[in-house]
Amino acid sequence: MAEVKFYDIGEGMNEGEILNYFVEVGEKVAVDQPLIEMQTDKMVAEIPSPTAGIIKAIHFDVGETITVGTTIIEIDNGQKNTIPESAERTEKSAAVIALQTEQNTPQTNSYKRILAAPYTRKIARDYGVDIENIQGTGPAGRITEEDIHQFADHSTATNDTPNRIMDQAEDTIPFKGIRKQIANKMNHSLKTIPHVTHFDEADLTELLKLRKQLKKTGENISVVAFFIKAAAISLKAYPIFNAQLDEENEVIRLAQDYHIGLATDTESGLMVPVLHHVSQKTLREIQTEMKALTKKAQEGKLSMTDVKNGTFTMSNVGPLGGTGATPIINHPETGIMSFHKTKKMPVVMEDEEIAIRSIMNLSFSFDHRVADGATAVAFTNYFIELIENPSKLLLELV
Repeated sequence: MAEVKFYDIGEGMNEGEILNYFVEVGEKVAVDQPLIEMQTDKMVAEIPSPTAGIIKAIHFDVGETITVGTTIIEIDNGQKNTIPESAERTEKSAAVIALQTEQNTPQTNSYKRILAAPYTRKIARDYGVDIENIQGTGPAGRITEEDIHQFADHSTATNDTPNRIMDQAEDTIPFKGIRKQIANKMNHSLKTIPHVTHFDEADLTELLKLRKQLKKTGENISVVAFFIKAAAISLKAYPIFNAQLDEENEVIRLAQDYHIGLATDTESGLMVPVLHHVSQKTLREIQTEMKALTKKAQEGKLSMTDVKNGTFTMSNVGPLGGTGATPIINHPETGIMSFHKTKKMPVVMEDEEIAIRSIMNLSFSFDHRVADGATAVAFTNYFIELIENPSKLLLELV
């Protein structure tokens, strides 16, 4: 008998929600065949079979949240002992593998695999719809939100049960899955880290002029790409904010590289894909990789590599509006910077003349155990100096 457990695949991840089973009790399975689809706070993932055999027992229902180390499925593999044939093999086979982009070729496996994002599955559960009965119209047969709505609307014509379920869904929102994981992480961060938020503003007029000039030459670089590069340069000057506090060993660990997390709003909730080795990348490379990561986050296709080892987080909420916020630090990092709405407004210049400038508010939350307010202000001032004077920023890149 072999046990299939939920193994830790992330940094501090300790629980996940069962989204779907690909098998049933009594079904024959092959080695590495996907058995379970899980939702963690960072990604959707699959647990493959560590052995060939017959599904003997399934211990949890779809929608239940379980902790790391919990046995989910038992497989009768014909062996009398319950000790895995090889610890290395078990670790490799039972490790959760991130969902990759689906190929456009038809599935040839004998088992049925339902392709649908976690949020889409949530809608199906709220409507009381069996997702296996729906024909997906998305890429590779992926089921979309519209597919769920159309199926539910069609069912309403012959059965009023979905209407009652829809009424219930309007009254309550399930607090589980990725929403609960985000809540747990935010709660842990606030309870653990004494947050202090510094507010400031930056004049983006010159940076926007430079961006416009570059665009005329065919180089479409977003302002966020400049922000990311300026952040890496500022972190190099003030490494205390590119650090993690190790309370157990009573040390502050200064990271030697700059991996910038990009807080991204998705249908499933907040995701933070990480742009690695920023100091080694050009603005053009940052722009390209940032767009690719954002797209993967919104499509629910982030791999574990995409969300690991962040050292500092940035959040661009300007397109959504708002003039300020107190962003919560992505534990165990030391700082997070948010960019808010940019507005044209009259500003008194050095020569005491009034000019219309593009002004952006920003918020910088930091761990007060690790750094003091004066250092945070100095760090923010340096960052602002770089983005207000693009020539200085470009000089740092030479």
